[in-house]
Amino acid sequence: MDLRVQQASVTEIDTPLLIVNLFEGVTQPEGATGAVDRALGGQISQLIADGEITGEPATVTVIHTNNGHSGLKARRVAVVGLGKQSDPEQERFENARVAAALAARKARELKVDSFATIVHGAGAGGLSLETAARATMESSILALYRYEQFKEATKSNHSVGACTIVEQDAERTRALEQQAELARVTCDAVMKVRDLSVGPGNYVTPTFLADTAREVASAHGLEIVVWGKDELKAHGMNAILAVNAGSAQPPAFVAMKYSAPAATKTLAVVGKGITFDSGGISIKPADHMEYMRHDMTGAATVIGFMQLAAATHLAVNVLGVFAATENLPSGSSYKPGDVFKAYNGKTMEIVNTDAEGRVILSDSLAYAVEQKPDAIIDFATLTGACQVALGDHATGLMTNNQRLADQLLAAGEKSGDRCWQLPLWKVYGEQIKTAMADVRNSGGRRAGAITAALFLKEFVADVPWIHLDIAGTAYADGEQTYVAPYNPKPGATGVGVRLLWHFCQSWT
Repeated sequence: MDLRVQQASVTEIDTPLLIVNLFEGVTQPEGATGAVDRALGGQISQLIADGEITGEPATVTVIHTNNGHSGLKARRVAVVGLGKQSDPEQERFENARVAAALAARKARELKVDSFATIVHGAGAGGLSLETAARATMESSILALYRYEQFKEATKSNHSVGACTIVEQDAERTRALEQQAELARVTCDAVMKVRDLSVGPGNYVTPTFLADTAREVASAHGLEIVVWGKDELKAHGMNAILAVNAGSAQPPAFVAMKYSAPAATKTLAVVGKGITFDSGGISIKPADHMEYMRHDMTGAATVIGFMQLAAATHLAVNVLGVFAATENLPSGSSYKPGDVFKAYNGKTMEIVNTDAEGRVILSDSLAYAVEQKPDAIIDFATLTGACQVALGDHATGLMTNNQRLADQLLAAGEKSGDRCWQLPLWKVYGEQIKTAMADVRNSGGRRAGAITAALFLKEFVADVPWIHLDIAGTAYADGEQTYVAPYNPKPGATGVGVRLLWHFCQSWT
């Protein structure tokens, strides 16, 4: 969808659908909504009095204007609810995102080719113009995402072609044009992650991920290194090779580098890239195993963020690293009881082949440490335990550096990709001790997300590091009771891209 900004009065813009908003408890609308109300002869005020328009979050009311018989050029008006002006800032931010997303979906439902909207949540809403604009623009685009690459007869026959942000003030219009460009490239990156994450495993293979990384690197002038099986053997990346041993698909290891002019700091972003996870010898139940095609979302996040870093000329050097492989059972698969030496020389005992993500991450993290970054953040759909603990609305955060964690938690509130910190107390490490090796790859069911993070901690040395378990936030499945309308259901969310961008704006 094309995103535009136009300096105009809301009463003068010619559009099939105009989106305005209302806060809960307001009986006499003001600002742009008030102007539209007056042009409609007080119709919005009357619907408020009648109780049809309430301003409650996640509500949309459509008014047909009988174009030509009102003071508007818009043929329809939709009033979206923004909740209470007294709500906490994070709730007001989320209400603005939801309002924009629902409005965009209403436009698609009405089968209009385009729509116009004001920015939701700025001014009386208490949000800065920048924050409110990003919420409105990004959600309007992301809400209309559909993955239909493999649909033929059932492919959707209508798409909304354009969204116009309307602003009467010239200076604010110029500011909105800058935000629009940022929103466009951000959504491009998020939707690349979504496309990769949701793609079927016979299509999004390790080779496909590596080729996609090459395409992004070529398009944006990034450095890239890609290693296959022979290079992995030569460099001693035995953990990646162990997980790959049962698959006919060759593995791939990718390191991408974005260099910012005059940057003094480097962030390493590491992702888990299991393109399909059967569990291996420790095989998973058959029910919902098809969702295991999403187990490479961490790697997809790396690719998407590298694209965004380059497109926005981020003022931080970024190293993006991921290993990609399938995890399948066969006569050559790695087995419970096997022992392998990782890239940094530490040994691991495999007690569960379905705890494979942390195994390939061990080599990837050790490689990242070798490049001497100032910090490492890894993304992994790592444990069902994290989803049990935090549900579908918060990413689990574990760290060896509290200052880094505090900055990332704050970025989560700004971006909407919210995180919640879990402890890495030393006592949990007792669960991954073994007489066979330096560490074992599973500490059992109890505190499974934490013991998985403690396993990863063995491979980051003393580099400031954050582990983000996105098992609950990477994908919205049919069992979730609530999915924000800017995310598809079912489908991949693209979590993490905006989180990292906001983190890098304030990283000190």
